[in-house]
Amino acid sequence: MLQHIDKKIIYCKKCLYPSNHPLNLSFNAKGICSGCVVHEEKDNYDWIKALGELKKIVASYQNQGSHDCIVPVCGARDSYYIVHFVKHVLNLNPLLVSYNRHYNTALGIQLLERLRTRLGCDIVTSTIAPSKLKLIIQQTLSLKGSIHWAYLAGSTVFPVQVAVKRKIPLIIWGAHQGIDQVGMFFHKDQVEMTRRYRKEHDLLGLEPEDLVNKTAELTEKLLSPLFYPSDKALNNIGVRGIYLNNFIYWDSKQQHEKMIALYGYQPYSLSRTFDSYNDIDCQYYMDVHDEIKYLKFGFSKIADQVAREIRLGRLTKIEGAKLIHYFQKQAIINRNKLMQWLEISLNDFYAYIEPFRDPLVWEKQNNQWFKKTNFDYEKYTDDEIKTLLRRLNFQSHQEKTTLLFNKSQLLMRGWAN
Repeated sequence: MLQHIDKKIIYCKKCLYPSNHPLNLSFNAKGICSGCVVHEEKDNYDWIKALGELKKIVASYQNQGSHDCIVPVCGARDSYYIVHFVKHVLNLNPLLVSYNRHYNTALGIQLLERLRTRLGCDIVTSTIAPSKLKLIIQQTLSLKGSIHWAYLAGSTVFPVQVAVKRKIPLIIWGAHQGIDQVGMFFHKDQVEMTRRYRKEHDLLGLEPEDLVNKTAELTEKLLSPLFYPSDKALNNIGVRGIYLNNFIYWDSKQQHEKMIALYGYQPYSLSRTFDSYNDIDCQYYMDVHDEIKYLKFGFSKIADQVAREIRLGRLTKIEGAKLIHYFQKQAIINRNKLMQWLEISLNDFYAYIEPFRDPLVWEKQNNQWFKKTNFDYEKYTDDEIKTLLRRLNFQSHQEKTTLLFNKSQLLMRGWAN
């Protein structure tokens, strides 16, 4: 159960982020959150100098083996831009590493294969058996109210395991979420990958080792692919992970639109957000996972995206509030399909989430939950929303992606350009 020292939710007076953000926020005397304060650093930061520092860091890793670095990728988010930047700006030869989330959309599969083919990279992938994944998710849903924990556990450790096994010490990630969202560190700190951050934030304080023998099926052997390498193994290779958003001005929208033009990255409209570039490779991230986030904290992913766009000057606070209210009301499409696969009832699903509802946000009356807190500007018209979406101008591509046609299948196998 969530507990707070604060007695009420505070909303940032600039970006509308709430004080119960799971990554933790602080506020200055003007009511501006730490995420906005650190973002303002970006507008006055010497990015030319920072890029020079990055090039010095990576220079010592060039031509040390068959690959200069590891780049973790998926079928969406900023993978295209990261690989492009690593290859064509830093002049490195990366080994791409991808952990299979199992909830892939057909478009996400196609985009991942297009990424390695069009940018000409070697790739290593990892897939655990769906039956094993189901056992893990059933347990983390109960312990942490999360269907996403298993993917985060795998995707944050597999690149590190490959680095140790193949003796490729440098891992290059995109944006550090703690910096980008809540201002956990300044860019000048140049914070790097740590096991501690993975445990405390990505994994909600739950290490894979903690799941061993929680049930008869969850054995050490089953869970060992999610175990972090030992400190000795990391030190022997000198493994380090750096984040590009510490060295270059990070704007996900502009970066994606460059990749659309250069490599044919394909956007796709999602029902609960205006952002048609991120998370289009997962059936459940902007669906059931987004619902869980809302049921826990009283805000969903659209609030993260609105905060980003306000900070980048593409939305005002009032406009952002209208978009949040609009998109948080949109339907959850794939819930029943996931429940069927997990072999749990809808009532059981909500019972798992209930202990994690924030009591500062939610109150139960007559066996129903009511939201106690909100910001203003709840009223909007459909015309206002349409106008805002046109002005934001995220590209959309609404073709059916359930089938991969012959040409796409060839591309996936690397036989077509």
